[in-house]
Amino acid sequence: MNRVFPLICLLSVIFSFPVSAQIEVKKSLVAKNAELVKVGDGYGFTEGPAVDREGNVFFTDQPNNKIYQWKFGTGEIIEFTDASGRANGLYFNREGELIACADMDNQLWSFDKEGKSKVLIENFKGKKLNGPNDLWINPRGGIYLTDPLYERSYWERDPAMQQDGNHLYYLGKDGLQFFRVDENLVKPNGIVGSYDGKKLYVADIGAKKTYVYDIEEDGYLTNRQVFVEMGSDGMTIDNRGNLYLTGDGVTIFNNRGDKIGHIPVDAKWTANVCFGAGDRKTLFITASDAVYTLQMKVRGVW
Repeated sequence: MNRVFPLICLLSVIFSFPVSAQIEVKKSLVAKNAELVKVGDGYGFTEGPAVDREGNVFFTDQPNNKIYQWKFGTGEIIEFTDASGRANGLYFNREGELIACADMDNQLWSFDKEGKSKVLIENFKGKKLNGPNDLWINPRGGIYLTDPLYERSYWERDPAMQQDGNHLYYLGKDGLQFFRVDENLVKPNGIVGSYDGKKLYVADIGAKKTYVYDIEEDGYLTNRQVFVEMGSDGMTIDNRGNLYLTGDGVTIFNNRGDKIGHIPVDAKWTANVCFGAGDRKTLFITASDAVYTLQMKVRGVW
């Protein structure tokens, strides 16, 4: 059952306030006089923002095993589930199910609208995954999944690497085809695709690079190229094809890989980002113990 977020965080929602920071972004991207606004805090570590069809944003507090929902219409934050499977990255499929990288047992889960969970992927070739981290779902319903190893204190399994490396996987819409699409990455992390489903962007945070691939109809990837010499924890894309990478705040690149902006965030680490609200013009940022919004002129495509 949904419950209102604890008072300390709810107060920060009701009395949201701008965060002083010099935003260095083209005027054509950010709304006039826009400021970064902290809309919630007091979490363990925020991650995995994902927007539903209505424009509400769901995000995780992985250390506390919870998923929250930010209601764009009221600014209220409510608890969606307190049994998230230690979810990290999230994404909604076209059926309205919330797909989650459930790091507790290194699985992929789905949640229905009431928060009831179901396991989609338990292992790869009989061995646990390292730790599903982030995902993106293409227009045909196929899921791309990054699986780096980050040892967790709550694991009951052997913390050693379970697979033979940190790989990128693809799960077909039918749930039957599950295979690797890149075995030559150091530590894949953030991931997003273009609106037409033809390009996939994957951040290799271990190699400090972000790659771009061509997506084939069968889910396989071809023509891997370096997009920018920068890794990222999470990422999103706007309707102009600009890519938003995270870590030290949010850094924006155009579709040619040229840096066109930076949004500083007063946090030790900026983990992830997505576009929310009904018009998809609110940039929603998860950063350490808090979440932030920034009003934009461009809009998200997911």
